[in-house]
Amino acid sequence: MHFHVMTLFPELIEKGMHTGVLYRAMEQQILSLETYQIRDHVADKHKRVDDYTYGGGAGMLIQAEPVYQTYRAVMERIAPQEGARIRVVYATPQGRVFDQAMAEELAKEEDLVFLCGHYEGIDERVLEEIVTDHVSIGDYVLTGGELPALVMMDAVSRLIPGVLNNDESAMTESFNDGLLEYPQYTRPEEWHGKKVPEILLSGHHGNVEKWRLEQSLERTKQRRPDLYEAYMELHPPQPEKKKRKKKKKQAESCADAAEVMPDLRSDVSAEQQTGE
Repeated sequence: MHFHVMTLFPELIEKGMHTGVLYRAMEQQILSLETYQIRDHVADKHKRVDDYTYGGGAGMLIQAEPVYQTYRAVMERIAPQEGARIRVVYATPQGRVFDQAMAEELAKEEDLVFLCGHYEGIDERVLEEIVTDHVSIGDYVLTGGELPALVMMDAVSRLIPGVLNNDESAMTESFNDGLLEYPQYTRPEEWHGKKVPEILLSGHHGNVEKWRLEQSLERTKQRRPDLYEAYMELHPPQPEKKKRKKKKKQAESCADAAEVMPDLRSDVSAEQQTGE
């Protein structure tokens, strides 16, 4: 996965990505990061990228041309094949809310471009021309798009094969199946008077998995009822009517057999009497 970030603060992106798991993945060339300083693509000698908004209003707006020229520099770097679509993600509270499903979707791309806004935003005309995805990480406003970009890159990176030491861990965490993750424990078995649930010490994998699913369902129901309802719509409880009907049929069969048996016994007795 190759990340390309257009920003006024490349150092913030670089520091955020050059730590821990993500840095190790970049050292192993599983991930790569290129930052593009928008100010480097301004003709103005003062490197000014913002101006007042038409129609009035508080704050300044990033101009279209510096952003567009930065975008062209990114495309020259990527050199996409003719007709290929490169995803350009613009972090904005007005976009689709970022979630695990979107992270999985973006993780399939070879190159991802992030555009980080600042001040009161970016001239709408350049957004219309280059942005493919307007994405929000939540219903609140930040000072810039760098933190949302880092959040999205982190979530996407974890889904790239080889980034995590244990790829299975990315498949068993919260939101992967629409549920919150079950509670987890490590040594010691007792801490501050609280013991690890006995089921996790049993060694019975089937019972452990059943317990974990039950805990995930209960935790999701309590903490994220919206996710719980969505999950239950996709996984409705299995009706037990068929089992009851089966038991009813078995009971009826037994009753029928009980009625028939006396008749058979009486017939046998009659034959024996006749034979005598």
